[in-house]
Amino acid sequence: MLRTIFRTALLAGSLLNLATAQSTTATTTTTSAASTATACNNSPALCNRAYNNITQLGAHDSPFVRDASTSYSISGNQYYNTTVQLSAGVRLLTAQVHNTNTSAPATGEWHVCHSSCQLLDAGRLRTWLGEIKTWLDGNPSEVVTLLLVNSDSASAASLAAEFDAAAIVPYAYVPPSLSTAPTVWPTLASLIANNTRLLAFVADLPPAAAAAPYLMNEFTFIFENAYDNTSPANFSCAASRPTSYANNAGAALSAGLMPLQNHFLYATEAFGIEVPDTAALNNTNAPSGAVGNLGDAAKACSGAYGRAPTFLLVDFFNVGPAIATVDALNGVARAVGRSGAGTSAAQAPVSSSAGASASASASASGGGSARGWERMAWTGALIATVAAAIA
Repeated sequence: MLRTIFRTALLAGSLLNLATAQSTTATTTTTSAASTATACNNSPALCNRAYNNITQLGAHDSPFVRDASTSYSISGNQYYNTTVQLSAGVRLLTAQVHNTNTSAPATGEWHVCHSSCQLLDAGRLRTWLGEIKTWLDGNPSEVVTLLLVNSDSASAASLAAEFDAAAIVPYAYVPPSLSTAPTVWPTLASLIANNTRLLAFVADLPPAAAAAPYLMNEFTFIFENAYDNTSPANFSCAASRPTSYANNAGAALSAGLMPLQNHFLYATEAFGIEVPDTAALNNTNAPSGAVGNLGDAAKACSGAYGRAPTFLLVDFFNVGPAIATVDALNGVARAVGRSGAGTSAAQAPVSSSAGASASASASASGGGSARGWERMAWTGALIATVAAAIA
């Protein structure tokens, strides 16, 4: 009963939240068609490098946006939608997949939802995949990675039906084996030439993945550091998942697994509920600065692994901007073809509509006040909901 009260309270707080986020200065970068055509993932220097030998910026919980479309839900992990993320240089998209009817999944739909579909429902999985396909259609020299958290244990066949409905399967890369990581990954140029520009991972995927040979079980190919951090001092490079490689990144690397570095913080609200920590963002996503900044953390893990991480996963990608650290790891001095939020030192937007470009107004109250309003709205809703339930 208490768990239900808390869940309802969090939902109420999210709906009542009136965020006044930090001011944004979004920039647009334009390049000639010729220069963009010769680039792979925004740089000609990356074309002949293997897929696992570059670093990709990841948008943690990509479809869960904190903007007008979600009433500025404090559960949102990004300020801009997936299309804007991709155009700005994000190349790893993560999302949680849930069934809208967990008691009878066969009668429900597969949606991308944050924690539960009662908390934040970003719509059908096939619709979100369709958004990604549309972007791939218009950007033929770009390779995108997808990581689905299989929260309600969807079968490979169920997920394949969503990919089919989005007509995105022709873009999907099929690995030589689903049971072992390859010793050699194709180059970006090869993936682009073959038009297999979508690499799809699932955590975790039940057996019988032959129904969709392009769906790769994440932990056969990737290992991660810990993701549940509430203090910048807690960031670590130690392998956390899969558990078979816990605290043994060397063994994971020897087995050919690619490192995914989680780098985002949670703030603990009332009753121990965790929400994305926006107060620390300017340092968390920065290329340098105080303890816990992204640049120093990436350098530390590069040293620990003997190579740069393949993926850097962040909240609110445009802040920092996080892409600066990725460019430094990749040795990219001048990227081409990027546009919108996160291409310079952009901050959080006041609003961003579902299909909007990365433009935003300045907040009169600033970042500190924004965090205060979020806490006040959330806490007030929580108290009201709990009081009503007790009454």
